[in-house]
Amino acid sequence: MPLNIPTLLTWARIVLIPLFVGVLYLPEHWLTIPQQNLAATVIFIAAAITDWFDGWLARKWNQTTAFGAFLDPVADKLMVAAALVVLVQLGRADAIAAFIIIGREITISALREWMAKIGASKSIAVSFVGKLKTALQMVAIPLLLFTAPIGPIDTLLLGRWLLHLAVLLTLVSMVYYIQKALPEIIARSD
Repeated sequence: MPLNIPTLLTWARIVLIPLFVGVLYLPEHWLTIPQQNLAATVIFIAAAITDWFDGWLARKWNQTTAFGAFLDPVADKLMVAAALVVLVQLGRADAIAAFIIIGREITISALREWMAKIGASKSIAVSFVGKLKTALQMVAIPLLLFTAPIGPIDTLLLGRWLLHLAVLLTLVSMVYYIQKALPEIIARSD
């Protein structure tokens, strides 16, 4: 397993997951609920920044590796899934929305793995809609974690709206990827 700074940043994102989840379950005499929300928001945003930064560094320093390309989306999906499960339990996100997002991630990951095995992975490369869906999630989740108003902005309400928009794009992107893979699926189902 090649270790370089981009890969270490990806591992750091994975290590942050239990810290992120744990901070929301600390006793209130350790951290108040607003402090827990702020700490979880900061940890999530730090993880999101490392997601962008590790890819940028890997390309800039020419340190892209097959292992890094595998680990990066796994770390992203684990962090988002952990955040959604916690948000559902805290009553800040809808279970159906979380199920759709997590289910899509599992489905498309499996589809990508299968397409790679048959040598057709380029036919389902990341799309603009997929990137936009991810961006909406990365904005919605911190808003849902923070929950305190920012000036006139109701972060909980805005976070819920953005999460529902992300769910819509989740479904659109899933249909897009399946349509791209369908010719290969049909060709190999004989």
